[in-house]
Amino acid sequence: MAGNPRNGRPYRTLCAQQRALGLPCWICGGEIDYSLTGYAAQRSRWAFTLDHATPLTLGGDLLDPANARSAHRRCNSQRGNRSTTAKVERTSRRW
Repeated sequence: MAGNPRNGRPYRTLCAQQRALGLPCWICGGEIDYSLTGYAAQRSRWAFTLDHATPLTLGGDLLDPANARSAHRRCNSQRGNRSTTAKVERTSRRW
């Protein structure tokens, strides 16, 4: 039985490499608070998370550095598995 590949050394190394670049969020362009680690990073919306330009569910590679992007936890969660970052326009009233 295979374990979770996100708990392995190659994935942690990729996360560390991306974090070391200190890039802004690729979705919103805002600065990421890289000082947050551990439990504080798990709870903060503005902490670093590794996002994938091509979502894994759409054929993206988990360990490909070319597919890795720095993102806020909040932006990454909102984006979900969509391949674009375009926001969905909502109507002004319920139908």
